[in-house]
Amino acid sequence: MAGLEVEKLRNIALIGHSGAGKTTLAEAILYNCGAITRMGNVEDGNTVMDFDPEEIDRKITITSSVAFCETGGYSLNIIDTPGFINFMEDARGCLRVADGAIVIVSALAGVKAETEKLWGYTLEYGLPQIILINEMDKENSNFFFAVEQVERSFNVKAVSLNTPIGSGEELTGIVDIVNMKAYKTLGDGKYMAIDIPADVADQVEDCRRKLVESVAEADDTLIEKYLEGEELTQEEIIKGIRDCTISRKFVPVVCGVASDNFGVKQLIDSIILCLPSPVDSAAVKPIKGKNPANGSEIMLKPSINEKTSAYVFKTIADPYAGRLTLFRVYSGSIKPDSTIYNASLGVKERVGQIFHLVGKKQVPVGTIGPGEIGVVAKLKETATGNTISSDTVPVVFDAVKFTEPIISYAIEPKSKGDEDKVSNGLQRILEEDPMLNYHRDEETGEMIISGMGQVHIEVAVGKLKRKFGVDVEMKTPKIPYRETIKKAVKAQGKYKKQSGGRGQYGDCWIEIEPLPRGGGFEFVDKIVGGAVPRQYIPAVEKGIVEKMKSGILAGYPVVDIKAIIFDGSYHAVDSSEMAFKIAGSMAIKKAALSAHPVLLEPIMKVEVVIPEEFLGAVIGDLNSKRGKVQGMDTQGISNQKIIALVPMAEMLTYANQLQSITSGRGIYTMEFAHYEEVPAHSAQKIIEERARKDEED
Repeated sequence: MAGLEVEKLRNIALIGHSGAGKTTLAEAILYNCGAITRMGNVEDGNTVMDFDPEEIDRKITITSSVAFCETGGYSLNIIDTPGFINFMEDARGCLRVADGAIVIVSALAGVKAETEKLWGYTLEYGLPQIILINEMDKENSNFFFAVEQVERSFNVKAVSLNTPIGSGEELTGIVDIVNMKAYKTLGDGKYMAIDIPADVADQVEDCRRKLVESVAEADDTLIEKYLEGEELTQEEIIKGIRDCTISRKFVPVVCGVASDNFGVKQLIDSIILCLPSPVDSAAVKPIKGKNPANGSEIMLKPSINEKTSAYVFKTIADPYAGRLTLFRVYSGSIKPDSTIYNASLGVKERVGQIFHLVGKKQVPVGTIGPGEIGVVAKLKETATGNTISSDTVPVVFDAVKFTEPIISYAIEPKSKGDEDKVSNGLQRILEEDPMLNYHRDEETGEMIISGMGQVHIEVAVGKLKRKFGVDVEMKTPKIPYRETIKKAVKAQGKYKKQSGGRGQYGDCWIEIEPLPRGGGFEFVDKIVGGAVPRQYIPAVEKGIVEKMKSGILAGYPVVDIKAIIFDGSYHAVDSSEMAFKIAGSMAIKKAALSAHPVLLEPIMKVEVVIPEEFLGAVIGDLNSKRGKVQGMDTQGISNQKIIALVPMAEMLTYANQLQSITSGRGIYTMEFAHYEEVPAHSAQKIIEERARKDEED
């Protein structure tokens, strides 16, 4: 719809902790805008936005969904994002194409750790926000306490645009602070104008004063007028609210009950008033791309007259329509039945019909222009993070760099011979979920799937069965232990075999010594006088390397070792490359067993964010896992971040344990840090377990 006025378009993401009411709010917005005829319910599994079977079963949003609607001459693209910790990276990827965010905070539970993490994503992209204080109908809900908590948690100035009349069962209406009008709720989003009740008059006056002062403080002309005692005009206040929101000088706050469609109409009005159009966003944060040929910067404007540029932010593997590619146009336009150029890959693709989405419903549209979000089906090569542009003036946008997976499971098909089906199915799932990783471990031979948490991987396994008909079993993966030595040793490897005909003879002396951690492997040739002929020395090295791969203590690769060949002997007839390769293998084994061999284990850098009340319990749990706390930092109003180094072996099921300790309020990330020696008592158990499994095999 290239005729759409870009200034009247709003691309809005809904964010908040899991269960905050994002999907319900999306339903209410669509209902108020006439895009749907009734509001669905998450509990009943009939919402427009949560349509995936896994979402319906688990009653949480797993993957972001998009819906287009129109109201009062304005067009809205609503992006409903996940709030469950395992799926937050999907929210981050979709915020890339939003111009503003609605942050949902419970009037009862307040700001949670997940909310703070999602808030950080909005700062990453420089997005203006509106806060919705939801669940005002709950007993003990407190709008003003929640607003104060928002200010402390996010370190922002929060300015109320409306306030509730009452709370809990006594919630009867809403006061519009901008226009100083009160309304009594009649249910289903309908209201009746009333006088501002006397029992909330003082609070309303305080909110109005803060609003006017905040607008005035942001503008030199207005603050001078205000300090001189002059009243700001309504036009100045309204313009000031919009300017201050877009420049993030303050954050507007509104109240509501999404499930009852209370305050949603007022929220929509606030979206249109406060949040930026694509034109406003480009004025604050210019659209920048790079020429893929030379890396030079290219500046673009959100205009239909510019060369085409669009960013692919999501891919969906639809069982009926095939691959669906979701994109946002930044400049120019994309037409149905045309050829597009994927500047990231340097390939052209054919576009058929273009759609807007309302959940999973596809609504055909014509040409799609600047700022709009669209979807096309069956592009063969275009993937999430790619840029679509003009082939005459190609441009590439920086793709979102997702966090590395933090937990892995080994998977094994329940039916023999299904390995290829597993691999092919997972490749399709990975197309729509770049936060997943799949590979076959060369060391262990296991099929490894990695993700952001156990639930994330369980969902992928569920899709594998439902979409591709293959059932797998999840197992804890093997830890990638390593072996090394602690002292320098010399040893001889001598291989001599005579059994009729030509024999085999290879003899080498090597010295091994430990390298610093992370030093890898180094081979040094110190042969003099031809004790070992030059052509056989590479064979000695090869034998050493192959033996190092198979391990000395427990079958794990040997690392951080320097091997020096300094002497040996040969036979003019019986020596061969094979004989010296075996001799090298014998030498390294003999030397390593005498060089105080030890096991090494991977150590992870772990960052845990928890409410302060769980600090002692979480630190105690990390200590019990042989963790070493490196530091702590305050996060928001009452959260603490713990930074610790913990062995990977102790972290395989940590997601579930942390959830249990913190009642689901803790979140964590981890990444590989380095290898460390395994304590002797633990190492012995690992060695014995490996020997037992080898015997069974």
